[in-house]
Amino acid sequence: MAQRSGQALEATFAGKRCFITGAASGIGRATALALARAGAELYLTDRDAEGLRLTVADARALGARVPEYRDLDIADHDQVAAFAADIHARHSAMDVVMNVAGVSVWGTVDQLSHQQWRSVIDINLMGPVHVIESFLPAMMAAGNGGHLVNVSSAAGLVAFPWHAAYSASKYGLRGLSEVLRFDLDRHDIGVSVVVPGAVKTPLVSTVEIAGVDRDHPRVRRWVDRFGGHAVSPETAARKILAGVQKNQFLIYTSSDIRALYAFKRLAWWPYSVAMRRVNVVFTRVLRPAPRRSASHPGRAPGVTATVTPSATTER
Repeated sequence: MAQRSGQALEATFAGKRCFITGAASGIGRATALALARAGAELYLTDRDAEGLRLTVADARALGARVPEYRDLDIADHDQVAAFAADIHARHSAMDVVMNVAGVSVWGTVDQLSHQQWRSVIDINLMGPVHVIESFLPAMMAAGNGGHLVNVSSAAGLVAFPWHAAYSASKYGLRGLSEVLRFDLDRHDIGVSVVVPGAVKTPLVSTVEIAGVDRDHPRVRRWVDRFGGHAVSPETAARKILAGVQKNQFLIYTSSDIRALYAFKRLAWWPYSVAMRRVNVVFTRVLRPAPRRSASHPGRAPGVTATVTPSATTER
């Protein structure tokens, strides 16, 4: 079965030029290595320079060509545009563009800082926009078709508690993908949006929760329980590439998210009751710090609010 799957991937991706963000770890790394095994030509980026170099070395050890890679911040349009210009000056247009990189910050609106909102939106939504505007026009002009993959999240489908900033970015990415699915169809460019649930990536262990001490034993137990339901990055990568082969729009990496989204669409009232209950449980378990006062718009004393630099790969 695995051999047949590998042969199918080779038939689809061998020799294809694939651009991947978030390639240093998690889903991005697993997808890059799966494509390396399938004979794809890889163009990789991540802001984790050391992790990116390791992925490049491992992909080349598998026999893949990696003509270009660069550590950069996809939230910086100029950096993305410059890398795209350098690639297009030396190589043909990409066949597959994959927006995988992302960060996650949870919190209620009284705890989230403005910088946290901006970081999540800039990386998770504007980052893919920067990649799309830098790489898709060349793909369209080449006239050879192709595929765009945007990794959204289960939080881009349903209203998980404390996910306002994260869901804003991920719902936005899903909406963008739906429009492009039709806009790019006449160019024979497929568009898929990936909606993972829990995946065993650095994002699970580094997710920031505004107003909450991540090192508190109660919180650590809760996060560990969440991680216990996660699928491996390799499983997620296999699901993604299989979905691309079939030109699926929504690509699920686990059946529980498919079922939850169906529940939302088919049973809105029970879904609403359930989500209210989940919100109550969530708040009881995490017990955020006291609300910030209007006279002190900064975050509560002692609360960390810097987006974790290592959390660059989608869950």
